[in-house]
Amino acid sequence: MRIFLLILLLAIALSRLTFTRPALAAETSTGAKIFDANCASCHIGGGNILINHKTLKKEALSKYLANYDSDSIQAIIYQVQNGKNAMPAFKSKLSSQEIVEVATYVSQQAEQGW
Repeated sequence: MRIFLLILLLAIALSRLTFTRPALAAETSTGAKIFDANCASCHIGGGNILINHKTLKKEALSKYLANYDSDSIQAIIYQVQNGKNAMPAFKSKLSSQEIVEVATYVSQQAEQGW
């Protein structure tokens, strides 16, 4: 019985990895293009040319974005849509899908340390 459960758990884990990675890869690729076109002028390499301590590094995002630790992508989506201080709002410039894609890209880059 234990072997059956182990095999079942492994099959579920592998199927989740197999079916989720291509979508994330596509979002990251598109997200990178959107980031380069709209965000990189201020946030090149995950930095911030205007406010040095408000970078896109994981530690910084965790400090200044509400709910980043519980839902990083939603926190980034909110920031991109609404902007704050020197950062402009992009909800009228980017589609909802483009914002999701760039937020996914930023989140993944932050996890990898830029």
